Amino acid sequence: MIRSLLVANRGEIARRVFRTCRELGVSTVAVHSDADADAPHVREADTAVRLPGDAPADTYLRGDLLVRAARSAGADAVHPGYGFLSENAAFAAAVTEAGLAWIGPPPAAIEAMASKTRAKELMAGAGVPLLAPIDPARATEADLPLLVKAAAGGGGRGMRVVTELFSLEGELKAAAAEAASAFGDGEVFVEPYVVGGRHVEVQILADAHGTVWTLGTRDCSLQRRHQKVIEEAPAPALSDELRTTLHRAAEQAARAIGYRGAGTVEFLVSADGRAYFLEMNTRLQVEHPVTEAVHGLDLVALQLSIAEGRTLDAEPPRPHGHAVEARLYAEDPAAGWQPQTGTLHRLELPDGVRLDSGVTDGDTIGVHYDPMLAKVIAWAPTRDEAVRKLAGALERARLHGPVTNRDLLVRSLRHPEFTDPAALDTGFYDRNLPALTEPADAGAGLFALAAALADAHGRSRFGGFRNVPSGPQTKTYACAGTGTTSAASSGTAYEIRYRLGRDGLSADDFPGVRLLALGPDEVVLEVDGLRRPFTVARYGDRVHVDAPPAPGAAATAPASYAFTALPRFPDPTARTEPGSLLAPMPGTVVRIVEGLTEGDRVETGQPLLWLEAMKMEHKITAPAAGTLTALPVRTGQQVEVGALLAVVAEAAEMAEAAETTETRETAETG
Repeated sequence: MIRSLLVANRGEIARRVFRTCRELGVSTVAVHSDADADAPHVREADTAVRLPGDAPADTYLRGDLLVRAARSAGADAVHPGYGFLSENAAFAAAVTEAGLAWIGPPPAAIEAMASKTRAKELMAGAGVPLLAPIDPARATEADLPLLVKAAAGGGGRGMRVVTELFSLEGELKAAAAEAASAFGDGEVFVEPYVVGGRHVEVQILADAHGTVWTLGTRDCSLQRRHQKVIEEAPAPALSDELRTTLHRAAEQAARAIGYRGAGTVEFLVSADGRAYFLEMNTRLQVEHPVTEAVHGLDLVALQLSIAEGRTLDAEPPRPHGHAVEARLYAEDPAAGWQPQTGTLHRLELPDGVRLDSGVTDGDTIGVHYDPMLAKVIAWAPTRDEAVRKLAGALERARLHGPVTNRDLLVRSLRHPEFTDPAALDTGFYDRNLPALTEPADAGAGLFALAAALADAHGRSRFGGFRNVPSGPQTKTYACAGTGTTSAASSGTAYEIRYRLGRDGLSADDFPGVRLLALGPDEVVLEVDGLRRPFTVARYGDRVHVDAPPAPGAAATAPASYAFTALPRFPDPTARTEPGSLLAPMPGTVVRIVEGLTEGDRVETGQPLLWLEAMKMEHKITAPAAGTLTALPVRTGQQVEVGALLAVVAEAAEMAEAAETTETRETAETG
């Protein structure tokens, strides 16, 4: 019997495992880096052990420290979660050698699937269908497009799509460098890239007595940077024959390696309905809640039960209904998916959906870890109902803090290609991202008016409607995004001019709008005869305004905005040199183009350096053709947001600078 469990992980998955442990009466042990010292998973655990340092390489990736922490805390089992060392055979072996129960498959099974190249060889022998690898030295135009993949790890790291043969060599080197940095293994391979394919996977569960469950299918086709964004179960629009093929192949894969515990077998399904083995994840998946919702199971509880030697029933529970999960990230899809940092002031979802989150109100979103804030899961009897339920919950969520992908999720769930499951494929965001991130701020001014009125009430000495200043008032706000997606509308200024008199509200640009109620945190307006309530929250100079979706509003219309109150006079020092490339987020400079020095000629879009933040690499490119006049950073350097990375002067700027210098020198010598 497991009495005390250490989770060798952090954030959302640690909290998820702890939740089941509390229900089972199992005591919990957390581990934490210095950056996570006050994280929710640490606060919720019965015991916590410090791992000195901030970087994952010094903390959550140190198997020796994790085993030592488990023994010192008196734990008798270790759950690896997902990511970090969850698929590390050496760590699994070290845990069992220390006399601890390992909540996962045998080390030999992990090792068998650790390398995608070796896993494919094994699966071919087991009769599992797969894509044949391509020798990059012999690749031709006829083989395009190609996919370069890291043999180790996952999460889209070390993965590149190649559409032009001349770029293959460079992408191989880039993928190998990223894989070596992320996984300590730079091995990569090449296979055909299936255009219009779907990412479909099968959840398996196996005990030590020969029983293997295949718990239906999941579709995870909506991905950005080869990382999943929206997942659902069961995978829609699959024929019964294809489902049978996928289940049989997943079971064959599990039996071929003597699997035990929870795992996932992933497939690529082509447009013509053929399935190809991609890889096997020898751990619990991020998207496991949709399978739990459809089958009425607790997969973590079953993991513990299997580790204790219990037997699964002969057949798994039958599926019922449909579940959809959305991953809520602190990132800006309109700006190249850049991770966002800062204080998460509020994260609140309406009732009726499941929220699995690694953060709570007041937590700081830093640069050391993945930018996922939470997973939101909705279940309903049918797919259409589940999708509607999830979109509505996300739309009504209150998210105050860094920019998130919330608006993108809502728009994705309501997009015609998603509502028609037959149109699903992994190219969804390649085709639709510009439209999905297009600003829709036609109603932003009304939200800014609500912010100004609430601000005026909050500043009134005695409070109350009658004490709000009755003279002409002017307040200017810059849109800091829709509260969820900055998009191109960020920075748009809204000058609100209004007056509150005996006849009520009179506001420029808002004829006919009536003020029904006013408080420091709530404003109720009547717009075109409709009652519109707005809630207002302030955090320093940032104001978040939320409202229920407007009746008849377009599916793309935001129901939340964030504003920054602007001073009356701009700061003349807030300027940078033309051509300056500033760090879009805090991070580490991991690579600079070899041989690049000041004075070099660069072309538009040419890569200059790579910045790593939140487990993702961000390529910094030249904004225009010109001369690199400054490169003040070095490899390994940590930079803050807004730090100067490089300066590229265009030809016209260089000529103007030279002319200015020549004029000054002539004046000095004349």
